[in-house]
Amino acid sequence: MQRMRGRKLMGEINVVPYIDVMLVLLIIFMVTAPMLSQGIKVDLPRAGAEPIEPDKLEPLLLSVDRDGRLYLNIGNPKASLDADRVLEIASAALRREPERPVLVKADRAVAYGRVVEGMVLLQKAGARKVGFVTEPVPPDREQGSR
Repeated sequence: MQRMRGRKLMGEINVVPYIDVMLVLLIIFMVTAPMLSQGIKVDLPRAGAEPIEPDKLEPLLLSVDRDGRLYLNIGNPKASLDADRVLEIASAALRREPERPVLVKADRAVAYGRVVEGMVLLQKAGARKVGFVTEPVPPDREQGSR
């Protein structure tokens, strides 16, 4: 009995290992999150247009890179697609959600004709309106142009 009197049981949890795991996970998420939302690197043209309000639906985004390759943000956004595949995927997406916004994100160095070809594909797929993604004009340049 005397052994039990001198020793008390600890009812605490050691949280130090949990904090270490949490910090490692935080670092992993901080590194991977920007990679998930990037998509295709495109040098957007600058325009002084007002930003559109976000919809409940994620827009169908057709990207055209500097070399004129086409990409969609559905499926594998890093894989370039030929015109038939773009038409097939966009048609299926717009049949499921006809009110889904449709946008074109084209590099400023790509030929205008290639952008028009992409827009025609989206219209054939069932898009009623097609918008463009641009980069906002910096405030100092905007005032100087007026």
